[in-house]
Amino acid sequence: MDAETLTEQETPAAVNRQRWMALAEKALGGASFGDALVSHSDDGIRIDPLCERAADAQARVRALPAAPWAICQRIDDPDVERARAQVAEDLAQGATGLALVFEGAPNAFGYGLPNSAEALESVLEGVPLNRVHLRIDVHPASRAMADWLVALLTRRRVDPNKLNVSFGIDPAATFAGTGRLRMSIEALQASMPQSLAHFFAMGVPGVLLEADGRVFHNAGATEAQELGIMLASAVAHLRLFEEARQALVYAAPHIGFALSVDQNQFMSIAKIRALRALWARIQQASSIPASPAIIHAETSFRMMAAKDPETNILRTTIACFAAAAGGADSISILPHTITHGLPTGFARRIARNTQLIMMRESHIEHVNDPARGSGSVEALTEGLCETAWAEFQHIEAEGGILDSLRDGHIQARVLTSQAMRAEKLRHGQRAIIGTMLYPPKAERPVETLAAERRPEPTDGIVFCQALHALRDDQTTEAAR
Repeated sequence: MDAETLTEQETPAAVNRQRWMALAEKALGGASFGDALVSHSDDGIRIDPLCERAADAQARVRALPAAPWAICQRIDDPDVERARAQVAEDLAQGATGLALVFEGAPNAFGYGLPNSAEALESVLEGVPLNRVHLRIDVHPASRAMADWLVALLTRRRVDPNKLNVSFGIDPAATFAGTGRLRMSIEALQASMPQSLAHFFAMGVPGVLLEADGRVFHNAGATEAQELGIMLASAVAHLRLFEEARQALVYAAPHIGFALSVDQNQFMSIAKIRALRALWARIQQASSIPASPAIIHAETSFRMMAAKDPETNILRTTIACFAAAAGGADSISILPHTITHGLPTGFARRIARNTQLIMMRESHIEHVNDPARGSGSVEALTEGLCETAWAEFQHIEAEGGILDSLRDGHIQARVLTSQAMRAEKLRHGQRAIIGTMLYPPKAERPVETLAAERRPEPTDGIVFCQALHALRDDQTTEAAR
């Protein structure tokens, strides 16, 4: 068929797709095209086997497009002296960021630095804070930790303009992950604006409040649920800034995001891209100029396996690539032995070097938004935006994120998704390499650091059903 015989609807791309469809249906021998080749995500988003290139696609780039992402090493050792040595080793060997995870944080997975000003100062002793991206992982005393960090920065006379800091304060993540708040929701909403005003008066740089989706992802949330919950948390933060009499146009850049990325490469890329689009939509609805979303990506805990833990290196590598290609501003890789205990220096080095190779040898950061225009990724991005927005509207209709958590609405939806994932694993619709497929004949011993798991805190004023991290391989073992 030449160009002269094509109708207005029969473009070359359309004709090629028609020919491909005809060949595909012939090869299927009468089987349904939709049943055989079309799949759906956990959110019900249609995934076609072949997509045309998306025209006029918008770029979704990092907050600082000219700069690479921050290689953020996780520091969560309860032994402060060991943690100090880890910090020195990581920075000397190429890490450009530190994620300080304190005990009691929902993402601490049973460990974490001691929750004290002394531990914070000791771990950061000698660290060039003006050259290192620093994030504090959310925990019940996060506001106190922010005060301690501000005092430390003041004593060291650090130039605020040269800092890159995330305080990681997210009451919703704390509430969901620990099942408790130390004050009532009303008291929290009343006291936070005063604290925020204090931070603004001191000229605190970087991210003050964070919308953290990792707690919900690791408990079983779908991608759209995680995004919708993060949007609801971010909107709650905007309301707090408004109560603190801070102009939203200046407050929005102080709100950050943290999410999980897993071995589903294209879905993870689309999730980060969708978050940028959704945050722009929230700002537009708030009648403020769009500021870029500041996104921290951490590899998924729920995808990690205890059996044949070396396969976790493959999972985290794919997830890290997805985070980098999707445009995350900072990335943390969970060491591959984390399912067995506190990782040793070897496992930490593998996690660090994975990022170094991607950045300094593969140069993944040299291309901003490489997925732009990809028909499949753009379709996933758009599908996630629509489904996440619906989840966000559900939460708002339930009174906002804290009320929805208190009443158990979010937990019910997340646990339903978790059960659906477990059902697919049990019936062989999904499989875990090294656990369900190709398990080793004998497991090799795994070396970990000696450390006691921290007991979960129990004090509080308001309680809800806690969402605990549950790995996919744990659901298969429970079924057996």
